[in-house]
Amino acid sequence: MSDDEARGGDSQARQSQTTAPVRVRERGDGESTSADADLTDPALYLNRELSELAFHERVLHEAVDDRNPLFERVKFLSILTSNLDEFFMKRVGGLKQQMAAGVSELSPDGRTPSRQWSLVLDRARDLLDRQSACFHDLVRPALADAGIEIVGYDDLAPDERAALRDYFEASVLPTLTPLTFDPAHPFPFISNLSLSLAVRTTEGDDEPTKFSRVKVPGNRPRLVNVDERVGDADGATVADASTTESAGSAAPVRFVPLVAVIERNIELLFPNVDVVDTSAFRVTRNAEVRRNEEVAEGLIATIEDVLRQRRFATVVRLEVQLGTPEAVRDLLAEQLDVDDPEVFERDLPLDYGALTSLFDLDRPELEVEPWTPQPHPRFAGRSADDPESVFAEIARKDVLVHHPYHSFTGTVGTFLAAAAADPDVLAIKATIYRTAPDSEVIETLIEAAKNGKQVAVMVELKARFDEENNLRWVRRLEEEGIHVAYGTIGLKTHSKTALVVREEDDEVRLYSHVATGNYHSQTAKLYTDLGLFTTDPDIGHDLVRLFNFFTGHSRQETYRKLLVAPTNLREEMTRLVRREADHARAGRDARIVAKMNSLEDPAMVRELYEASMAGVDIDLVVRGICRLRPGIEGLSENVSVSSVVGRFLEHSRIFYFENGGEPDYYVGSADWMTRNLDRRVEAVAPVEDPEHRAELDAVLDALLSDNRRRWVMDADGRYEQRRPGDDERVREAHRELMDRAFGEAYRAGDD
Repeated sequence: MSDDEARGGDSQARQSQTTAPVRVRERGDGESTSADADLTDPALYLNRELSELAFHERVLHEAVDDRNPLFERVKFLSILTSNLDEFFMKRVGGLKQQMAAGVSELSPDGRTPSRQWSLVLDRARDLLDRQSACFHDLVRPALADAGIEIVGYDDLAPDERAALRDYFEASVLPTLTPLTFDPAHPFPFISNLSLSLAVRTTEGDDEPTKFSRVKVPGNRPRLVNVDERVGDADGATVADASTTESAGSAAPVRFVPLVAVIERNIELLFPNVDVVDTSAFRVTRNAEVRRNEEVAEGLIATIEDVLRQRRFATVVRLEVQLGTPEAVRDLLAEQLDVDDPEVFERDLPLDYGALTSLFDLDRPELEVEPWTPQPHPRFAGRSADDPESVFAEIARKDVLVHHPYHSFTGTVGTFLAAAAADPDVLAIKATIYRTAPDSEVIETLIEAAKNGKQVAVMVELKARFDEENNLRWVRRLEEEGIHVAYGTIGLKTHSKTALVVREEDDEVRLYSHVATGNYHSQTAKLYTDLGLFTTDPDIGHDLVRLFNFFTGHSRQETYRKLLVAPTNLREEMTRLVRREADHARAGRDARIVAKMNSLEDPAMVRELYEASMAGVDIDLVVRGICRLRPGIEGLSENVSVSSVVGRFLEHSRIFYFENGGEPDYYVGSADWMTRNLDRRVEAVAPVEDPEHRAELDAVLDALLSDNRRRWVMDADGRYEQRRPGDDERVREAHRELMDRAFGEAYRAGDD
């Protein structure tokens, strides 16, 4: 495969959502208005599922792009596997459910569930094939050039194969359990995302074959270090992979996939019978398991039941090793009840997550330059040992933090730890959507309760794929006597908020934190997110009302400053977009800059089309899904759509409205998706301090000026990556924001 083919046309991510040409009716004077355009035309809306796959294509490009360090390319191969696994579990699973239920309702882009399912499987197949080609044609040779070889079993010398056989007998064989399918044994259960071997055996040439499933153990290294095992067999001392010699003089190292070691020694698991063939396969199950919350006996019991059902849910994808015998493929498809389009025949590996074990090698020259989140100048030197100074600083002036450029532990962690320790703090309230398995935030809240604070925590049990983790934290919190709300019937709580109630000089002051990201110390090092600390009494009282809604029986309908879904967020965002259109019609300055993860809601897309036709300049920075088509003459020629995919996952939401020269800025947890606007509890806060607005301007400018990581969409849904010209300075948003944070911390240290 050529580099251009691997890159998908040098720098384009292919979406191919083209439909019938978009038409905008014109007035007699040649101009178009909202009254002339048919904004219900499905051709104006890109398909949600194909748009998400276009994002995954941009992720794959990071693995293809040889401008990235080699281990960074390996990382993105692994990320793509994880992303597509989740896509199949959620989105393809949902389409399959709709098909089974006979749903014929068309999507906003005019497609039935079955049509979408067919298109998605075709696009995903192409994407998976390109992932395999990227690894075998580009990344694997580059690893070999760097002295890291992933070799086949047949490439080994006899003594090396003997050493791996010893390793297999001692460390792998005892963990394997062959499960045979015959009249005496039912077809074995295949767990979600597990890697398995299909093994066919016979007792003689004239005897029938039998099928057995062998699960590849997840607790054994998926890449076996050949030289390490040979050294062990010889009794020599061999350097561990994690202590290989330093950069520039690193000793070559070779790995063999664990699945190959099992395959080539499988007869030890099936003695006295003939092994006919072996084939690797992998199963993906639907995660869209729902129960009616209104009739459930309890939310915890409901979530536990969902987790049980998910284990046995419908299979939505079967991946089989290239060259799998037709009889094995047919047997798996029949027993797992999958149709032919759901079977993906692929070259090994089937799961690129195994490659992340290479990061244990000490090869800094193959990695991106390490980044340590910097102390925020306003929090520098402050800690829970002196809580008064923490709260005095926030009370003096609002604080805006930007992760991972600013330390999460040194800002959010310090804020909560100070609240837990401060004798003047009366209560702490927080929402938890996702948090780390060893969450310091949860431990801090528990410590606060032990210190006599009133602590209330809203833990969203329905956070997809974090249900089990959140259930554990609910039980732990309740064991400590902390009041826990599990969620809201019919809604998912996605807001990222915390409230500290503190007694000061015979009055109670409210310290609020409204953020775009989760209280998760690990993802805060990888995701870009914003957080606003403020003592604004209006925001504080709004949070009081919001937490009362979580824990009590209330239906709050008004908020002073917060935009809260599903109460007023859609209404206010619509009003702000329409206000810009009014400004444009009146000849005043009118501009919208909206940064989010996804723009999926058809009604918001229509509002943006209307605003564009009125003359509003609109810049959208949308990481993933985007239904809107930019650049259509007479409709959206005033709209640009950018997507930045790079070192960090863009996760922050920023909304800017020019407002005739008196701009409004907002940050918060909500994307412009129907689920965020109508079916989730979200909180978006205004940013009013001029310095903080300037910080948001700098963030947006960096993203919109990026000519290294930014992709720009055209009207047919295709993305093209911006590249600096020969005489143009490279602008990379993440690098610029890292430098900015480092400079601020350095100057604060001098002070």
